[in-house]
Amino acid sequence: MVVSSKGRYALRVMVELAAAPRGEYQPLARISEGQGISEKYLEAIFAPLAKAGFVEGQRGKNGGYRLTRPAKDYTVGSILRLTEKTLAPVSCMAEGAPACGRAGQCTTRAMWRGLDRLINGYFDGITLQDLAEGRLPPAAGG
Repeated sequence: MVVSSKGRYALRVMVELAAAPRGEYQPLARISEGQGISEKYLEAIFAPLAKAGFVEGQRGKNGGYRLTRPAKDYTVGSILRLTEKTLAPVSCMAEGAPACGRAGQCTTRAMWRGLDRLINGYFDGITLQDLAEGRLPPAAGG
């Protein structure tokens, strides 16, 4: 699994919104400047976040974006699954993947399933509030 720039940037901007005063819209220009991401690319990042109801936007003088729920209600996993479509380490573990003809005799399937559970469990255990406050769970095994 490789997280794309879109997924990484989505996390960064969501953390920035989580750190902002609750309920205040954050102007796209300010987010762009603070994160070093073009406004055009930010619009492409915010579109699926808004469509999924993670953020809401407002146009105009006091416009921008804000979270629709408290930061503790968003997990890193939910954001990455939205932007990346899957966190699966191999294609046969991805949701909706076609059945593998070798699944019955695959000697590595259980290992991949275990890694998939670790990845999802780890990312689902971290909230935007955790990131905004600099709290991270220890990495598995280290």
